[in-house]
Amino acid sequence: MLNQSQSLDLAFQALADPTRRQIVERLTREPVSVSELARPLTMSLPAVMQHLAVLEASGLVRSAKSGRVRTCRINPEALSLAEQWISERRSEWEHRLDRLGDYLATLKTEGDVDGQDS
Repeated sequence: MLNQSQSLDLAFQALADPTRRQIVERLTREPVSVSELARPLTMSLPAVMQHLAVLEASGLVRSAKSGRVRTCRINPEALSLAEQWISERRSEWEHRLDRLGDYLATLKTEGDVDGQDS
C-alpha cells in the first residue's frame, strides 16, 4: 500500500501544475514528440523537458527515443490509479450524503407527524 500511496502522491503533485495537465491532456489523444508538445506552449524546450521529467518521474508519462526524436505517451495505468482513488472518495461522500438525506427526510416526516398531533 505504501508504494501505491507514493505513486498517488507523485501523480497528484505532477498534475498540480497547469502546464503538466495541458501536456497530459495532449498525450491522451495520441503519442507525440517532445517538439510537438512544446510547440503550443509559451516556454523554452528545456522548460518543457523539465515538466516532462516530472511527469515521467510520477509514472504518468513514458517516453522513448528513436534516433533524434523522443516520443512521449501517456501511461494509462498511472492515470487509472489516480482515477480509482478519486472514485473511491466520491463513493464514500455520495454514501454519506445519501445517509444525510435519509436522516433529513426522517426528521421532516417526524416533524410533519408531530405537527399534525398538535
